[in-house]
Amino acid sequence: MLPRRKLGSQGLEVSALGLGCMGMSFAYGPTDDAESLRTLHRAFELGCDFYDTAEVYGPFENEKLLARAFGGRRERIRIATKFGFRIDNGKIAGTDSRPEHIRAVVDASLSRLRTDYVDLLYQHRVDPEVPIEDVAGTVGDLVKEGKVLYFGLSEAGPRTIRRAHAVHPVSALQSEYSLWERDIEAQILPALRELGIGLVPFAPLGRGFLTGSARRAEEFPEGDTRRTSDPRLQGENFDANMRLAGVLKALAVEAGCTPAQLALAWSLAQGGDIVPIPGTRRVANLEQNLAAGALSIAPSLLKQLDEALPRGATVGPRYTAAMERMVDR
Repeated sequence: MLPRRKLGSQGLEVSALGLGCMGMSFAYGPTDDAESLRTLHRAFELGCDFYDTAEVYGPFENEKLLARAFGGRRERIRIATKFGFRIDNGKIAGTDSRPEHIRAVVDASLSRLRTDYVDLLYQHRVDPEVPIEDVAGTVGDLVKEGKVLYFGLSEAGPRTIRRAHAVHPVSALQSEYSLWERDIEAQILPALRELGIGLVPFAPLGRGFLTGSARRAEEFPEGDTRRTSDPRLQGENFDANMRLAGVLKALAVEAGCTPAQLALAWSLAQGGDIVPIPGTRRVANLEQNLAAGALSIAPSLLKQLDEALPRGATVGPRYTAAMERMVDR
């Protein structure tokens, strides 16, 4: 069984590795609910109790999938979902964190999830039109009402985190963090630790690069967001980044594990306040990923990894310009 960790200082405790569920319903081409349900059930059997979803995944379908997977077992799992986008005709049409919209989204999410509370509620992206104090205050009211247990932010910068935390305690920040993407180490991670806020890294496997299975953008089918959304998969960026991934692969051979397991073990070793959420819809990948929770990595190997893939080593921006504008600094 997986070890457990605390996210933040407010009492939220989850398995040391969670499961990112986005790809089961969104972004990565055709979906297969039967396969995804098998993966969700297997995760539960292996002691994973932390499941990450959002209203925009589908949109809406991913929350319904989790309800189907865990009917009758709600008290034994922790569900994180998110608000913060305006959705028009099934498409994201900008941010929307107005208090009345937050309330409407939460009520709709509770209905789709077939539950009366959300364990962890994130603001999916910071809304420049709505003061973060209003957002934190609204979530705080939802906590008082019992509809939400803990408050989180996603892709927020230090100033926003501090302002929100001053109104209602933030339990976790979800942002990209891995050997592949280490920018938050400069300012964001120190701020989280100062304030007693946990970190939930999404894409802890570098969007496939750290597994050795990455493909060029043009190789993905139409409808797969990786075809257009990740400059690191394109052109010369891809070639340079695959050379970096080869270094991880060689070190994993020495360690007697897969590259994915070594990458996740590195993430877990960065602190007991970190809970990565690798995403997959396949049982075999899930079992491999969760096995990383039992790995013990020698300090000398951790040092080698730090030196081989330092902050800034990855080539190319992690988002398109339009997506980058939605990341709070």
